[in-house]
Amino acid sequence: MVIVTTIRRDVVTLPAADLGPDNPLPPLRPLDEVHRVDERDREDLPRDMARQIGYEPLRSLLPVRVRDGYDRTREPRDIGALVIENDRLRATVFPGLGGRIASLFHKPTGRELLYRNPVFQPADFALNGAWYSGGVEWNIGATGHTTLSCSPLHAARVPAPDGGEMLRLWEWERLRDLPFQVDLWLPEGSDFLYVGVRIRNPHRRPVPTYWWSNIAVPEERRVLAPAEEAWHFGYERRLRWVPVPSYDGIDRTYPLNSTYAADYFYEVPDGRRRWIAALDADGQGLVQTSTDVLRGRKLFVWGAGRGGRRWQEWLTEPDTGGYCEIQAGLVRTQLEHVRLEAESEVSWLEAYGPLSASAEVPAAEERLEAVLPRADVDAAYAAWKPCADTEPGEVLAAGSGWGALEVVRGEWKLPGTPFDEGTLGDAQAPWLELLRAGAFPEPRRVQPPGETLVAPHWRDMLETAPATPLAEYHLGVAQWHAGDRAQAVRSWERALELAPSLWPLLRCLAVADQESGNPERAADRYAEAFDDLCRERRDDGERWTAATAALGREAVEALIAVRRTTHARAVWERLRPQTRARGRFRLIEAQLLLAEGRREEARAVFDAGFEVADLREGDEGIGRLWARISDEPLPARHDFRMRPPAAQ
Repeated sequence: MVIVTTIRRDVVTLPAADLGPDNPLPPLRPLDEVHRVDERDREDLPRDMARQIGYEPLRSLLPVRVRDGYDRTREPRDIGALVIENDRLRATVFPGLGGRIASLFHKPTGRELLYRNPVFQPADFALNGAWYSGGVEWNIGATGHTTLSCSPLHAARVPAPDGGEMLRLWEWERLRDLPFQVDLWLPEGSDFLYVGVRIRNPHRRPVPTYWWSNIAVPEERRVLAPAEEAWHFGYERRLRWVPVPSYDGIDRTYPLNSTYAADYFYEVPDGRRRWIAALDADGQGLVQTSTDVLRGRKLFVWGAGRGGRRWQEWLTEPDTGGYCEIQAGLVRTQLEHVRLEAESEVSWLEAYGPLSASAEVPAAEERLEAVLPRADVDAAYAAWKPCADTEPGEVLAAGSGWGALEVVRGEWKLPGTPFDEGTLGDAQAPWLELLRAGAFPEPRRVQPPGETLVAPHWRDMLETAPATPLAEYHLGVAQWHAGDRAQAVRSWERALELAPSLWPLLRCLAVADQESGNPERAADRYAEAFDDLCRERRDDGERWTAATAALGREAVEALIAVRRTTHARAVWERLRPQTRARGRFRLIEAQLLLAEGRREEARAVFDAGFEVADLREGDEGIGRLWARISDEPLPARHDFRMRPPAAQ
């Protein structure tokens, strides 16, 4: 019996950590991104690659907030899912967690085609923090994992090209101010899931854009792509040309043959079909292919070294098997951004499905052409493209209200991706009032400031609005983002004269002091800001607790940096007990104890054990602190090193 393609709601119960609250402090410091090219390598790169690597790399997270409130206590939690299936495939999508395809199950063989993480565990890999491993994720914005990794997308039913149903996901990407959509289409009887993607630039100016589809697969695979050369990029930040499949006498297409984490960006020749596959020892696995616009293909490996193994455990449960990633993007490497012209769009179609073939490139490519001809993918794209503007039917999930705010402001018509005013919420309310009334409202009760919008049009509105303390605060953040740091400082200093709440402004000025090379004054302002916050704090609710933790962390670190350990200890003692018990703050406690000359007590913190839930990808701070405390080797549970010893 043929089963007609269906879309239905479902619930997946997983051991899951709590995401917790976002960090309420605006991210003013330069972006901490590990994927940057060493300047020594720039001159030897192809001209187009060098140009795109240098084209408007992201320097700030604004207007997005950092997500660091999650923990590592996993309890059974229900995750809302949408399932699209026919008689051959079943795809499970998490619309509330970035629209990720969590599972792609092939019914005839009973095989899961992806690496399906048995837990939900956020970790600090996204540009703004919280990210989780497994499945197929949609990375838009800038080099790195998208800020939408753990955020909700809009979702709805849409008529498919063959008259059936299609699942549409869409949102407004805030780093680059661009709307995008992902359409999942599963024709009747098909072994392949089609995915149509469109990114639109409604602005009257060019905008840099970025896309990589990241596909997690079990690492006991051989990864194949139609290339004989690749660009190798490791955490030592060197980009170099290597042969495929082997270099240094080792076949690197087997993920566990590498010792350290690394990216391999395959150089697929022009005119060659775009595809990548991961096959097991029996020649069974997953293949991804696309129309030619999605040019790049990549393999990411964690490697067999101790640090890579530790990260694998960190992101899931021990003894559940590791994964690697096969990926597809708009350009050759993830270090590049492309220019999306004013009032234009870019779109393509991807296909995901099973492949059974010898684990060699010629055999796999021949088999792929037999089961899914290249011409069929092009035809599917041509059939889907007119449907991209089709208005959605039943709404299945709601994303944020930021897209609705931008559509109201810009009066844009975006067929196929409605950003309904009904999605506007409390976060957008003051900005909507600024837009309609020309004034930024002061809060009715004391509370931590909301998010700041920093695009030029919002900055212009703030500059002409009445100069109330909160408007000046937000204006300063927008000016800082634009690079006008002196004017930002002036805006914050003006606001101090009348503001009922001083700590948000003092904290911004403290960061400005640090960035301008004045750590002593920064420490003074941090101490004053924390004092003011403690006086003002109204309750133990989530927002105040998050603000106290975030500001306290920065204040302690700033005071330790200028050797004012007595003041740092005073801040530490006023943190909530539940905050001090978190792994990040246990690490800070060890730093403080060492700064106070209490080395044995600092060592005791390590001996008691802690886990820094928001440990940043590539962060070697734990190892450096351990080396100051002990002459012993770094304990395995703290070994997250992703580079060879010579590069550390």
